[in-house]
Order: sequence, then structure tokens, then C-alpha cells
Amino acid sequence: MSATVESAKPPQKGFFGHPAALGPLFFTEFWERVSYYGMRAILLFFMYSKLSDGGLGLDPTLAKSLMSIYGASVFMSGVLGGWLADRILGSRRAVLYGGVLIMCGHIALSFPSGVGALYVSMLLITVGTGLLKPNISNMVGGLYDEKDRRRDAGFSIFYMSTNLGAVVAPLLVGTLGQKISYHLGFSVAAIGMFLALVIYIFGRKRLAAVGDAPSNPLSPEERGKVFGRIAIGAVIVAAAFVIIAVAGLFTVTLVINVISALGLILPALYFYTMIRSKQVSSVERSRVIAYIPLFIASLFFWMIEEQGSVVLADYADNRTDLHVAGLPLLASWFQTLNPGFIVVFAPLFALLWTKLGSRQPSTPVKFSLGLGLAGLSYLLMILPAALYGPDAKVSPFWLVGSFFIVILGELCLSPVGLSATTRLAPKAFGAQMLSLWFLSDAAAQGISAQIVPFATPQTEIPYFGIVGGVTVVLAVGLLFLAPSISRKMQGVD
Repeated sequence: MSATVESAKPPQKGFFGHPAALGPLFFTEFWERVSYYGMRAILLFFMYSKLSDGGLGLDPTLAKSLMSIYGASVFMSGVLGGWLADRILGSRRAVLYGGVLIMCGHIALSFPSGVGALYVSMLLITVGTGLLKPNISNMVGGLYDEKDRRRDAGFSIFYMSTNLGAVVAPLLVGTLGQKISYHLGFSVAAIGMFLALVIYIFGRKRLAAVGDAPSNPLSPEERGKVFGRIAIGAVIVAAAFVIIAVAGLFTVTLVINVISALGLILPALYFYTMIRSKQVSSVERSRVIAYIPLFIASLFFWMIEEQGSVVLADYADNRTDLHVAGLPLLASWFQTLNPGFIVVFAPLFALLWTKLGSRQPSTPVKFSLGLGLAGLSYLLMILPAALYGPDAKVSPFWLVGSFFIVILGELCLSPVGLSATTRLAPKAFGAQMLSLWFLSDAAAQGISAQIVPFATPQTEIPYFGIVGGVTVVLAVGLLFLAPSISRKMQGVD
């Protein structure tokens, strides 16, 4: 991702005791997340709903694979977005251009234009999110001097905007999309992104020089080489596309398989490059090797967690009794559970680790706990089919329980993983190591794209049992390896 931009040395007060520029960034992120998670809350249902119900009528198995590969593409695009900001655009322009692309992507789905509009929308939102997400976070970092003690608290406030937006989105966009029209829901998502852009543009004066210019701009000599390589790469890709299309081999399945493969190839190349690099010391190399099992653990964790908007969303729509005490529910509303639980329990976990101090579990043990809880969240979902059969509508509290357990796991693994990534990173690969952490999610969703078609009511018990069981076994294995991993971390707790 992007390197830290130059500090703007902001005033000490403005937004809850933080730099005033944190305000527009907070609300920009909030509305962008409303638009993104709102779109995701109804996209699966829109893809496989019948044409007569306002959907696209796609095969449900294809729709689930598309949802997963979409998420993988978004996370992979962040690597490109960070590079463009660092070397060419600067974070400020990257966020602006990204927001415009995201809004256009939502607009593409606001009109009944068929499957073509779906693919155009996915492309625009993927590229736009890759430009916006890493760089708006980078701008938050640029608001503070390195020694400013408010820095972590500022990121905590900013992180809340993401989760609050994710809580509101399914309730707002999901309700309109499922109750009235999917296209109305996507229109509201476009409006949310428009509001984010308005807030961002009008708040730019407060941002001073933060993200105004690339932090590591291309020199005139580099520009020719880089743009030449990009041009050659574009020609090769275009030629391959033409050959495959002429041969009649270009299919959606091929695209899904290629992106799934890239999700695994890219992190493998990152690890290979760092381990073989002469810029990495022996201690740093040991830490990178120690990071490999943590990366694998995070991959399997995110594979289950991200299926909450795919497999469990489909489960909510087709296998769940959408009534509680006589009150009707919507399937999209279950997408509020994940961010809602995080908002409630994240402060408690932060307090727990603080209270435990030196007695808290090591990083590998925390990873093992998080991974094990993710597996248990899927093993829980065996019970409804075992107790009531694959055709019965089951209580919504099964889903609530599954989401709750996996979020407990996320709070053990996700913030700890982000912290460990920054501490284990070699000095020469600090930003790229952070990219590697986000690529674990991309790889996870690439794998999900291959396996989610097997999740059907008839295969519930083996699907949840195998995925959950394998994950629990890996968690136990990681727990046994924890002492060895800790030693290879060379003094990093």
C-alpha cells in the first residue's frame, strides 16, 4: 500500500480533539462504506432472482462464485491503487478518482441494463475501490506526526466510520432493494457515494498538503521505462484476450479461474521476493518465514468470514424463517450483524488485551483462537440440517450465532494480524508487507469462488462440516506450532 505521506502538522483540536481534516475523511469513508456494503447486501439476490422479480436470473452457483471473485478483485486492486498514488497521482487525487469510478459503477446498476451492466459495474467499483480504500487510510496517517500520541486513537475513530457505514448500509439499501426495487437500492448506493464525494471535495481545504503529491514520484527516466512496460503488458493482455475470444474459449468461468489463480500467485511471489532479497537481513528473513503460517491461517479465516455475504446470505434468503415474534425480516439485514458485533465487542477486546498485559496470549496463539472460532461458526451450521432436514425453514438465531462466533474470531485475529504484519515486515518491504496482509483476503475469496458452488441445501452438512472441520484442525496445528513460530519471530511478541 501507499507509504506514509508527509505530515501536514495540523492543529491540535478540530474533530473530537483530533485534526479538523479527520472529519471530512471520516464522513467520506462512512458514505463510501454505505454505498459499497449496501450494494453487496443485495447484489447476490439481484444476480440470481428471476427476471420477473427484477433480477438477472443467473444460475445461483455462478452468482455465488461471482460474489467471491468480486471481493478478491477488490482486494487485489488495492495493490495497484497504492502504487499509482505513491508514484503518479498522490493519495488525494487517487481518492477522488476512485470515488468517481465507484459512483459510476453504482449508476450502471441503477438502470435495468442486463448482465453487461453488471460486469461494467464490477470493473468500475473494483478499480475505484482499489484507488480509494488504501489511500484514504494513508491520508488519515498523514494527519499526524510520527510521535503524535493521538495517532492510534485517530485510526480507531476512522475505523468506526467503516463499521457504522456497514451497519447502516444493509438496513437502508437492503430494505429499498428487496422491498421495492433492486435498481432503487443501487441508486441509493450511488447517492451515498455522491455524498461521500461532496463531503470530500468541500473538506479538501482542511486537508492542507496531505496526499497532494506522490510520496515517491517517478523520475523522468523511470517514466519512460514504466509506461513502456505498461504498454507492452497491455498489448500482451489484449492479444491474449483476442486469441482466447476468437478460439471461443472466453467465458465467465475462465475469468473466475484466472482471478482465483492470481489470488494465490501474487502472495507467493511476494514471499519469494522478500525471502530471496539481499535487502533482507537474516533476522528479518526469519520473521518473514514465521509470517507464512500466520498468512495461511488468515487466508482460511477470511475464507469463512467473507462467505458471510455469499453462502450465509444465500442461507438467509432460502433456508431461514424470516420472522421473529411475528415480525418480518429481510435476508439482507443479516449483513448488519458482522459490523454490529464489531462495534459492540471491539472495545471490550481492546480492554481485555490491555488488562492482560504481559499475560496475554502470543500472536500465534491469538491467530489459533481466531481460526478455531471461525471453524466452529461453520460447524454450528451443521445442526439445523441435522435436526430439521435440508428443506425446512430454520430459526434466524442459527445465523446470528454463526456470525457472532466468527466475529469473536475476527477480533482475535484481524487487528492482531495487522499489527503483527507491520512489526514483522522487513524495512525494505514495509508497505509491500501490508499489501501482503490484504492479499490474504483476496486469496481467501479466490478459493471461495471455487468452492461456494458446492454449498447447496442438499450438501449443507458435508460443506459446513468439511470447511469448518479442516479450519479447526488447522487451528489446532497452529497452536502446536505456536512456540516454534514465536522463536522465529525473533523477539516480536
